[in-house]
Amino acid sequence: MADFFLWLQSFSIATYLRESGLAYPIIMATHLAGMGLFGGLILMTDLRLLGLVMRGATITEVVTQFRRWKRIGILVVAGCGVLLGWSKAAVYSTNPYFWLKLTLLSLVIVHARVFRKSVYYNTEELDRAAEIPSHAKWAAALSLLLWVGMVAAGRMIGYYEPPRT
Repeated sequence: MADFFLWLQSFSIATYLRESGLAYPIIMATHLAGMGLFGGLILMTDLRLLGLVMRGATITEVVTQFRRWKRIGILVVAGCGVLLGWSKAAVYSTNPYFWLKLTLLSLVIVHARVFRKSVYYNTEELDRAAEIPSHAKWAAALSLLLWVGMVAAGRMIGYYEPPRT
């Protein structure tokens, strides 16, 4: 497996990104800016589903207005994340926080698939309910936990130091 990660990061673009004094920091800053955009919109959507913010707007209005910007944000975050991971694949392959982040990312994808029909593409029915249904609140709370965990794991990637032999 280690050979695969070494091979992956041996591509000239990965080497360039890793060794560049400018490209890597720009991609990292763009990744962080994308997280601010995407994460902020996820936070506001989840808090709206929990009934804690933006009560003057319907859930449909919030989800619909944020959808395009969330898609832009996730493209920026994922695109930059792939480049960052690719450039240091061998180093990240032994980093437990990197694997935790990928595991949480997988769970975020499962979460989105599980709640897509009943919550995220069913907002008009949620708006008609006298009270926000509990399954929508559970979806929002779980989303917040997964995203905060993923961001925290991502932040810890840079602080991990492998055990010395």
